[in-house]
Amino acid sequence: MSIRAIAQELYRLQREVEKLEKELAAAPYREQDGIKDRLRKAKAEWQVMRNILNGEKTPSPFRQTPSTIDKIRNP
Repeated sequence: MSIRAIAQELYRLQREVEKLEKELAAAPYREQDGIKDRLRKAKAEWQVMRNILNGEKTPSPFRQTPSTIDKIRNP
């Protein structure tokens, strides 16, 4: 999955979380439990996608160019 696709999905999830937060604030007490559950799931999904995006942007320490490896071995 490309970084752009991940960012778009992250944005979609962020909007969903914001929508559920507004819905929770306006909901009557008896409906809040269901909305809280959906909000908790949406936040967890958002966090997973956020972690994926951060992982995609961070270069792996194992993917080093040969010149970098040579500098480490022969300082």
